[in-house]
Amino acid sequence: MRASKLANISRRDFVLTSAMLGASALAGSRGALAQDKSLEMWWWGEQELPGLQKFVDSSIAAYKDATVKAMLQDTAVVISQFQTAAAAGNAPDVQYLWNGIYHMESVWLGYVRAVNGLVKDDVVKASNPTILSNFGGNTYRLGWYPLPMFWCYNKELFEKAGLDPENPPKTWDELLVACDKLKSSGTEAIGGGIQDGYWSEWYISHGLVQNLDSFGEAVQLFVGDKDFRDPKYHEHWVKLEELKNKGFLNKDMPSLELYPGIDLVVAGKLGIGQTIGTRLPADSKATGGKIGYMVMPVFGKGKLAGVPLVDMQGLGISTNSKNPEAAAAFLEFLNSPERLKAFWDATGWLPSNTTFDSSVISDASVRDMWQKWGLSPNISNVTNLVPGLWYERAAIPTGQRIVAGEITGEQAGELASDVAKEWRDFNPDMVENYRKWADDLSKM
Repeated sequence: MRASKLANISRRDFVLTSAMLGASALAGSRGALAQDKSLEMWWWGEQELPGLQKFVDSSIAAYKDATVKAMLQDTAVVISQFQTAAAAGNAPDVQYLWNGIYHMESVWLGYVRAVNGLVKDDVVKASNPTILSNFGGNTYRLGWYPLPMFWCYNKELFEKAGLDPENPPKTWDELLVACDKLKSSGTEAIGGGIQDGYWSEWYISHGLVQNLDSFGEAVQLFVGDKDFRDPKYHEHWVKLEELKNKGFLNKDMPSLELYPGIDLVVAGKLGIGQTIGTRLPADSKATGGKIGYMVMPVFGKGKLAGVPLVDMQGLGISTNSKNPEAAAAFLEFLNSPERLKAFWDATGWLPSNTTFDSSVISDASVRDMWQKWGLSPNISNVTNLVPGLWYERAAIPTGQRIVAGEITGEQAGELASDVAKEWRDFNPDMVENYRKWADDLSKM
């Protein structure tokens, strides 16, 4: 089993730069379908989940109801390549779609079909597309494979510090006690690597939601109905400042990138960090099952506080498809019990479908994680909602600057509020779409 790895370019970069690629890049790249039962599929994921190519190839070979031609997309053009082709009327039938704004922008442009009414309702539901795939009463993706997000800790370091390795801290006060004991035992307590900014993004994913009652409330922060200057909406940054001021963060955090920071927990050099589920199989094996996992300890009062977080990769159907019914049938095939088992065999990782027989998982930690995260009530990743400008100028630098001691948590809230207003001033059309999206998300 292999750990997931970040690409060299962030997904958010694709949203910011897609408009820079001219329509001529792909115009005419896809001719008319040779026959009614011919499909094209553009996909991504081998870069993140090795073995996915094997699964795609075997699925196409096993599928008898249509001829499917698949193309693995380069990481840097997953969004822009599809949108350019869709604008020219040449998009594939089946398209890989990241979660939230990464595919919702294409929905607003009219490039993606709703899957409800095409794909069987029970298949759509079981695939776990997440609420961020919904707009205007329709669902626009099927889930493909999950990315559980959680806080990890080293059980041996917990034992050394006199902490119970099977009962990690559940509240913020308990976390502070644990960090103090870890520090007193000679271990750096908590943190990771924030140089590339992704740790800061993940921290918002776990922290901001603690004072939210719905994802619609998060969108209201960007459209101006709510304000990051309200203490409850920047409390997570105040808590990060507290960890900094108490000396609990690892000293080399500013100079490390995300994954080397996670490696510190696995190597027994850091007590607590942030990670994702695709790392757990390899990290558990490397430590003999000594990596524990937990929801971020609770400090907030929102309904979403303390709920496990699961992001989701997905697949959808293009409005350019000349045979959307055939595309829907192929997606149903990928969610059949046989194909779900084939996914596990090819990748060593879980498909997102809740009907997958997880008894095949031999690692007790991974099986338990999937039961508690994937099959229990969970929430999606709130940073999949944020506008590109806010991501680059608020989500990333707030955490970095707090860790560096340059700003306080309250000042981070002011920065976030200012950038949100700047985005609204320059994007009135997007604000209106976001406002409609907020209405949908607030009902779920």
